[in-house]
Amino acid sequence: MSERTPGEVVESVRTGFAERYGHEPDGVWSAPGRVNLIGEHTDYNGGLCLPIALPHRTYAAASRRDDGLLRMASAQQDGVVEVALDEVSPEQPGGWGSYVAGVLWALREEGHDVPGLDVFVDSTVPVGAGLSSSAALECSVGAAVSDLAGLGLLADAGGRARLAQACIRAENEIAGAPTGGMDQSAALLSDEATALLLDCRSWQTEQVPFDLASAGYALLVTDTHAHHELVDGQYGSRRDSCEEAAGILGVDLLREVPASELDAALEKLTTDELRRRVKHIVTEIDRVEHAVAALRGGDLDEVGRLFDASHVSMRDDYEISCEELDVATETARQHGALGARMTGGGFGGSCIAIVRTESVGEVSRAIDAAFAERGLTAPSSFPVTAAGSARRDT
Repeated sequence: MSERTPGEVVESVRTGFAERYGHEPDGVWSAPGRVNLIGEHTDYNGGLCLPIALPHRTYAAASRRDDGLLRMASAQQDGVVEVALDEVSPEQPGGWGSYVAGVLWALREEGHDVPGLDVFVDSTVPVGAGLSSSAALECSVGAAVSDLAGLGLLADAGGRARLAQACIRAENEIAGAPTGGMDQSAALLSDEATALLLDCRSWQTEQVPFDLASAGYALLVTDTHAHHELVDGQYGSRRDSCEEAAGILGVDLLREVPASELDAALEKLTTDELRRRVKHIVTEIDRVEHAVAALRGGDLDEVGRLFDASHVSMRDDYEISCEELDVATETARQHGALGARMTGGGFGGSCIAIVRTESVGEVSRAIDAAFAERGLTAPSSFPVTAAGSARRDT
């Protein structure tokens, strides 16, 4: 976890840009990673989710080109990746550059006049930790494109929502990751000290107060360092199962199955696996609604209970947890957490726990010890607050 200040990263990314390209950038833009408080894998089912933006951000220094060429470089990678905008496809440029090139491609597909760019990126969002480093990359570049091309998409919530949709399309169609859109929406629409209630069917949003510190608590994130990839097939197979189940149930999206009718819906499904998948999605959407009510009512004990129930559902019904996530959440609970759950796509990544502010160090050390006892790679734990969305930094 980087301890660099935002100002230090901005200066570093400007310097890195100049070293790679031989001239100064036109500006620096950034977008945050995210933690989803609750509502996992509900987004591509048209459901509800409740993310917050993290203080950890991806920064993009950029300048426009007039030759239709996109050049990309990163503080985390050697060399420069080049692709002509007219040649961007699921095969071109491939790798991490597809997340960048895909954003320009998607905006062009929407009819915007998008120039070529020189881009240099640096990030304090842990990669592979389930904290949406990919969406932070897309949205930082999207913010740069919006300003450099004069698109004005950062000016209001409507423009930001359209930019989020372009970034979603970039990840789905060019990068090949079948994500549902929560991450990009969180990166572009979140406010400080609030969680973003996102309806992934209507794409309407509401800001829900989220200030644990005032109640004496903190949100502790543990990056298990069990890294995952959204393009390895496991994520896609869960989405395929949901689409298959929706077809059997005669609905477009599993969001249309009310929690009150879950038992009847499960009886119509043909395999135990489909029943488990649908049970998670329907109950998870219901948990989001209850969590929002609990947060608005100041009932953190109930939020913690919902965290715990969500993790059990993801572990047993959706089968996206792993040993590291289970050890971290169980240890946090044993040391006084109100609740703990994995967050993100699963199969690795991070978990979150609501712990007393004065217990952050104790719980972090306990998780470290539990990992060491089992011979697991040492994790990284850190408290976070709800931060702001994509912006221009210089």
